[in-house]
Amino acid sequence: MARIEAVLFAFGEPLEEKKLSQATEIPLKEISILILELNDRYKQLGSALKIERLGECYQMVTRKEFAKYIKNTAEINRSATLSPSAMETLTIIAYNQPVTKSFVESIRGIDSSHVISKLVEKGLIIEAERLDVPGRPIAYVTTPIFLRCFGLNDISELPPLPHHVEKLADEPEDIPLNLNY
Repeated sequence: MARIEAVLFAFGEPLEEKKLSQATEIPLKEISILILELNDRYKQLGSALKIERLGECYQMVTRKEFAKYIKNTAEINRSATLSPSAMETLTIIAYNQPVTKSFVESIRGIDSSHVISKLVEKGLIIEAERLDVPGRPIAYVTTPIFLRCFGLNDISELPPLPHHVEKLADEPEDIPLNLNY
């Protein structure tokens, strides 16, 4: 257990379960069990720490009740809000991923280059790969940081879209992707 704790503490970012297994030399099937035990121990000790599962990744984090103190210490408000256009773009990507900039723009009806670059800069989306079509457009997907920011374990936990909006999501792009990231 200490190896998992050390690696997650030192890494500081979401780490794929498979990579955590490789780094700690602990069999993959034991990782989730040991993390549950670690979280139980943290809870019994009243620790400020816990390990969260974010999709297929794990990350050591502090409990929400300590956020105020961390914020005070850092003197930085890291919970910066997203503009309505950024939120709209992020929603389109999250519900329809993987998508290209042109797909986002076809729904929004406006150039989205700046908003997409800001979302990449914030780490909420990433460039998954370039498509093998003329112009080689980039396909975007959400990241583990997106999951953490919105309190999701997996993209499947997104709330359902209102019925009048589902029509857009029912017509995803035909993008043959091999997402190995």
